[in-house]
Amino acid sequence: MHITGGCHCGAIRYQAEIDPERVSICHCTDCQRLTGSAYRITAPARPRSFTLTSGEPRGYAKYGDSGGLSRQFFCPNCGSPLYRTDGEGGAIGIRVGGIDQRRELTPKKQIWCRSALSGVENIETLPRFEGED
Repeated sequence: MHITGGCHCGAIRYQAEIDPERVSICHCTDCQRLTGSAYRITAPARPRSFTLTSGEPRGYAKYGDSGGLSRQFFCPNCGSPLYRTDGEGGAIGIRVGGIDQRRELTPKKQIWCRSALSGVENIETLPRFEGED
């Protein structure tokens, strides 16, 4: 599937080819801190298909919960998380929130569930509103 996306302020844009069947939710503590939320949803880009079409992200490297090196990239203007690469720069995981076609993507698996926050397993029973209450 061809996707396009970018950051919240529009300074950075990208395109890539992804496999929608590989979209996943990660509950690790790093993803919780990076998103300020309970988990992160990622779409892996097909090898060598990811292209920045505008802007220049900033990045930093950190060893993750798995023990592997992970480089995180974000917009230097608005701070939006964009994507990550492994320590070797091969695998790219695009953050679903920045993908223009995100409504067409459904996570197919969850990882690092031992770090999942309580209360996120089933939110279907919570009251729902079309806007702010």
